[in-house]
Amino acid sequence: MTSIDLDDLPPKVARQLAALEAGDELLLVRSGGLVARLTVALAAPPPDPLGDLPPEERMAEVMDHFKSIIEEEF
Repeated sequence: MTSIDLDDLPPKVARQLAALEAGDELLLVRSGGLVARLTVALAAPPPDPLGDLPPEERMAEVMDHFKSIIEEEF
């Protein structure tokens, strides 16, 4: 799989790519000849790992995770 960071592209190209929606087609052309035809498929966002926890429990879970990362680092 190839990945292209939009920040690495010229602003005009990045804006055009960012504006594409699911089902849109993108044609790659070189010297007037078609090189590739791509159909945009947007991935669904990943499920929230904390689910439907109340805000207090969610914050406690985040802080526990942060604490464990800090302890592992030092």
